Amino acid sequence: MKTYNVKASEIEREWWIVDATDKTLGRLSTLIAQVLRGKHKPTFVPHLDNGDFIVVTNAEKIRVTGNKEEQKTYFRHSGYPGGARFTSLKQLREKHPERILEHAVKGMLPHNRLGRAQIKKMKVYAGENHPHEAQQPKPLKIG
Repeated sequence: MKTYNVKASEIEREWWIVDATDKTLGRLSTLIAQVLRGKHKPTFVPHLDNGDFIVVTNAEKIRVTGNKEEQKTYFRHSGYPGGARFTSLKQLREKHPERILEHAVKGMLPHNRLGRAQIKKMKVYAGENHPHEAQQPKPLKIG
């Protein structure tokens, strides 16, 4: 019996849509990361990007547990001395609610050029509307 390896030209991608309303941040992020990587397909190989596209709506209504709304911080640095900046989850939700989910999923993907290609297949929108109706995304079964 021979082992079958999928080639990059044979990869078929689907479009999925997820409504993030009242979904827990970490649990939704792990599901999205698995679909972006292609782990839900029988043809998964870790060195190829054979995942699907994901459209996430209502990112501003995502839920976090405990005191994370005030205590969870996001770190960035300008590169200059004293250039450390901290943003709380509450502040990020007010200004850029889609970045919360993007940051969580990005940390679950490979930290190389493969992961950078996979994160580009995720489209996150703060509200209900999205410009991907032409792709006819199917609802992703959660839970």
